[in-house]
Amino acid sequence: MPMFPLGSVLLPGAVLPLHVFEPRYRRLVQDCLADNDHEFGVVLIERGVEVGGGDYRSMVGTVARMLQVAELEDGRYALVTVGTRRINVKAWLPDDPYPLAVVEDWPDVDDSAGSHGSPAERITAVAARVRHLNALAAELGDPSADTTSEIRPDLLVASYQLSTLAPLGPADRQRLLGARGPSERMDLLDVALDEVEDMLQFRLAHHAEGGATATDFDGP
Repeated sequence: MPMFPLGSVLLPGAVLPLHVFEPRYRRLVQDCLADNDHEFGVVLIERGVEVGGGDYRSMVGTVARMLQVAELEDGRYALVTVGTRRINVKAWLPDDPYPLAVVEDWPDVDDSAGSHGSPAERITAVAARVRHLNALAAELGDPSADTTSEIRPDLLVASYQLSTLAPLGPADRQRLLGARGPSERMDLLDVALDEVEDMLQFRLAHHAEGGATATDFDGP
C-alpha cells in the first residue's frame, strides 16, 4: 500500500487535510487517484525526519481515503481525507517511488467484558472531561478542538472520536490507536487526560500568579 508518514496521528473517523508538494507524494496522489479505492496509509514518524530518510515509522497506522482532491497550478495537491480503518504494517518496502508497505487490516476486538459502567456512562463521563480540558487549553491560548459535535453512542466510534478531540500529543494518540479495543482505549484515554489536566492546571496556576504579580507591579 502507498504510505504517507507524518508527524501527526490519523485516527479512524478523523478528517485529515493535506498539502502535497514533494514530487514523490504528488506521484502517490496520482497513483491513488488512478486506483478505485483512492486510499493510502498514514503512519506516525516516531523519531527522525521523513525528508531525506532516516526516520523511524510506526508499525500501526490508519488508512486514509481521499474525499476531495484539488490540483493547483504549480502541480501541488490540496487533499481532504478521512481515516477509515486501522492497519498493521507487516513490512516496509523500498521507498520507490514513494514509501510502500505490506499491511493488513487490524480491527478492534470486543473487549467490553469486565469493563466498569455501561458504554453510555463511560462515553458521557469521558466526553465531559474532553470538553473541559479543551476549554482549559483554549483559556491558555493553546489549539483546541471544536467539541460541540455530537459524540456517537457506539463505544468503538466514540473511543476514536474522543481520542481525536482530546488535547493530546502524537505519542498519546499513537498509544490510543494501538489499543486492543474500545474499552481499553477509553481506559488509556482516561489516564492520558489525568496527565493533561495536571499539566493544564499547573500552567493556569502559574499564569494566574504571573498576572497577579504584573498587576501589583504596575499599580500605584
